[in-house]
Amino acid sequence: MFRITNVAARVFKRQIHAPRPGACINFVRQFYENLVPGSTICDIDCPDHSFRKFTDDGQYLVSVSRNMQDIIVFRPKWLSYSFRGENCDHQTLTQKAKKFDSFFTHLYSISLGSSNEFICKEFFLYLENHQFGLFATSTTQTHEGAIHGLPSIDKITFHLVRLNDGVVMDEKSFCNDYVNLVHNTGVFLYENLLCILSLRHQTIHILQVRDSGNLFDVRSIGPFCLEDDELFLNSNSQVTEANSFISGIKQRLLSFIFRKAWNEEPDPSLVQFLDRQHLLLKFGSTDGGVRNSDHHPAFFAVYNMETTEIVAFYQNSSEELYSLFERFYDYFHAGSRESVHANFISSHSNNIHALEQLQSMKSKASGFSQYVKKMLGTLPYTCQSQSPSPYFDLSLFRYDEKLISSTDRHRHSTDHPIKFISRRQPNVPKFKIKTGLDTGGADNRVKRSSFLFHPYWPLVLSIQQTYMQPTVVNIHLRL
Repeated sequence: MFRITNVAARVFKRQIHAPRPGACINFVRQFYENLVPGSTICDIDCPDHSFRKFTDDGQYLVSVSRNMQDIIVFRPKWLSYSFRGENCDHQTLTQKAKKFDSFFTHLYSISLGSSNEFICKEFFLYLENHQFGLFATSTTQTHEGAIHGLPSIDKITFHLVRLNDGVVMDEKSFCNDYVNLVHNTGVFLYENLLCILSLRHQTIHILQVRDSGNLFDVRSIGPFCLEDDELFLNSNSQVTEANSFISGIKQRLLSFIFRKAWNEEPDPSLVQFLDRQHLLLKFGSTDGGVRNSDHHPAFFAVYNMETTEIVAFYQNSSEELYSLFERFYDYFHAGSRESVHANFISSHSNNIHALEQLQSMKSKASGFSQYVKKMLGTLPYTCQSQSPSPYFDLSLFRYDEKLISSTDRHRHSTDHPIKFISRRQPNVPKFKIKTGLDTGGADNRVKRSSFLFHPYWPLVLSIQQTYMQPTVVNIHLRL
C-alpha cells in the first residue's frame, strides 16, 4: 500500500536564519508582540456547529452542521459596540458582546450531504487565488468485500465550492473506494494541482482545478504510468493474456531498486528538491495507510510524474533521508507559497528556535535509529494542516507545544491557562488562553480542546468538548 503527498513548492534558496519572506514584513510582524488576544469572552452564544477553520487569507470561517449535511460559511468582522452612559467598563462590554454574530457575519448555508452521504468535517482545502473551497462527503464505511485491514466506502464525492457565494462549481465522485479524508491525509493540493490517493485501488488521481471552477482529470498513476500503457497492453492481449503483471508504479520501484543494487554506487543526483513534477510516495502495510505509525515497516520514493521514473528510494530508517528532513524541512511540508501568511509558519529549516527544539529532542532520544524512524514516520505531511497565525511564530513567542501548537489537532484540555511568553523578554507572559468554564477542578470527565486562530487578527476561538456536556466556545481577542 502507499500514501502520497506532493511535498514541494518553489525552490527557495535561503539559509536557516534568513528573514521570511522580506525584512520589511518581518519588521511589521514584530508589532504582534504587543498586539495580543489578551481578553476572553467565555461561553459565547453561538450556533451549534462544528467549526472547522479560518481560511489562510482570513476571509472566511468554515463550519459544518451537527448532522453533517450542511456547510455554513461566515465572514469574520471586528466587534462593533457602543455604550451609552458613564460606567462603561470591561465587564459590561463582555456581557454585551457574548453573541457570536457580534464577530461573524453569516454568509450562507449549503447542503452537500444526503440521506446516506455525510460531510467529512475533518476535511477541507482552500484555493486562495480563486477562493474555492474543496469539501468531501461519503457514505459510511464497511468491511464487506474490502481488502483486509482496509475499509470500503460505496461513494466518496469531492465538492468544489466558490466561497464568496456558496455556488458548487464541480463535483468528482469515487465509488467502492477508500480515501483517507481525516486531516486531509489522502488528498494534497499544490497550487492548482490536486492529488487524490485511492488506497483500495492503489491509484493516484491527479486533477487540475481550472480557473473556470472545473475539476479536470490530468492522469492516474498506479496500474498504469503513461497514458498509452493500457492501450499498449490491450493491443498485445494475445501476448500478455497468460501473464500476470505488477502494477506500473510498483514495477518502476522494483526496476529502480534493481538498477541501484546492480550499480552498487550511490548516485548523488538522486538527492533532488521536489516540485510540481515530483511526488513523495510512502509504501507500506495496509494498517500504515489507514493509521499512520512509525511501528509499521515503510519505504519512501520520489516519483517524477513526467518521466514516470522513481528518482530516489529510502527506508523509513534512512539516516540520509533524515538528514534531508532536518536540513530542508520546508520542502517536505510546503504547499502553495502563494499565501503571504503561510510563508511565516515556523520550522527547524527557517527558525533557530524550532531547530533548537529539534536538537533537544534528538539529544533526549534513547536511540538514534528509533528517533529517525519516529521523525520520518510523520512523512508525508498533510496539506494545509498548520495555522499561519503570528502567535505561533517561534521568533516572537514560546509556548508549551504539548498543550497548543499550529498543527490542526484536538488536544486534551488543561485547567491551567496556556501561556504565550515573549521571546525577547523570556520571563514576560504576553497573554494567556484559558479554555472552558471554571469548574473548580471538581469535574474529572475527559475534555478535549481545539483552537482556531485567525491568520492575522488577534482573534482566537477555543472550543472545549466534554463528554455528555454542551460544547463551550470562548473568544479570545484584543480589546
